[in-house]
Amino acid sequence: MTGNDAIPHRRLPSRASGLLHGIGLGGFVDGIVLHQILQWHHMVSAVESPGTLAGLELNTVADGFFHLATWVATIAGMVTALVAWRQGRIAPSWSFHLGLVLAGWGLFNLVEGLIDHQILGVHHVRDDLGAPLSWDLAFLASGVLLVAAGWLLHRRGVRGLAGTRSPAPGSP
Repeated sequence: MTGNDAIPHRRLPSRASGLLHGIGLGGFVDGIVLHQILQWHHMVSAVESPGTLAGLELNTVADGFFHLATWVATIAGMVTALVAWRQGRIAPSWSFHLGLVLAGWGLFNLVEGLIDHQILGVHHVRDDLGAPLSWDLAFLASGVLLVAAGWLLHRRGVRGLAGTRSPAPGSP
């Protein structure tokens, strides 16, 4: 640990909790808004067109597994928060937690954008427009901005918690 994290009289809240919540919620925004509402793409729409019944069925199942994974990440965020509280860690401030949620959302966008859009090519942000690279690059840029803004907000929260002490072991 370095900086404010090394203060020996208390333990910071779990960072994993906020990051996992952000990854899960970022995935939900992607799946709900881009897959379902706007219908710009589906999980494997660059591999199998949703223009046929068989293609739509395959993409719907793939989208379902994608949503299941984002749900698991969100539940994991909740579980890590509960574990941290049971360990006697202090509760996160809004800026500590929200910063990590934004950073997690940005991490989701970066991983999704690099792996699914660029490396595997299973879909792009706008498959309905022939997958222009500009949309994919904008998605990656949004990930960088979310990580940067989230980390700055999180660090402000860490500084705000510098004087906070965790409860004594065994106290409610």
